[in-house]
Amino acid sequence: MTTQGAKRLVSIPLLAGGAVLLVLGARELIEPLIGQAAAARTFNRAAAAPPSVQPQPLRRGDEVGKLVFPRLGAAFYVVEGDQDDELRRGPGHLRGSAMPGESGNCIIAGHRDTHFRVLQDIRQGDDLLVETKSGQYLYRVQRTRVVSADNTGPLQPTTRAELNLITCFPFSYVGSAPKRFVVEALLAAKVSASAKPVVE
Repeated sequence: MTTQGAKRLVSIPLLAGGAVLLVLGARELIEPLIGQAAAARTFNRAAAAPPSVQPQPLRRGDEVGKLVFPRLGAAFYVVEGDQDDELRRGPGHLRGSAMPGESGNCIIAGHRDTHFRVLQDIRQGDDLLVETKSGQYLYRVQRTRVVSADNTGPLQPTTRAELNLITCFPFSYVGSAPKRFVVEALLAAKVSASAKPVVE
């Protein structure tokens, strides 16, 4: 085999591998956008419908509400569940944790390299608005902290109405990040259900 033939033989698997990586990378960018668009359509359609006499329990992947970061000009649709399928669509509400506006610990997790990258710019005192079918709830950030991946403190039940946003840390890290970034916020007020969302 000639040198040129050997080079061609080696280049084929390299090109194929590069194409696979390109497709996987594009999927990681496109799937969250498609998931958020679909969640927005479903949530807005449900919000416009007359209230159900008996609300249906949420299933994995169902839309929980809209999470708005007014100062940062960002908003995301939250889905039920925190498995990979759900987190590709949007931030996920941890099943079994309190619902937005309720007493207890409402936990929402998201990927640091897609929806929850915005958390790197959050500050103590920031307002967070969670809009659900039952109303809008205003939370205020009390603190942010970095914990080890095995620290379950942010997942524990609470008696007060609390919201914990959790993502991996550091934000710019290749591979499985070793720590978790936690935003702890407390319920400040229930906003009128007819109030305009802060971010459209």
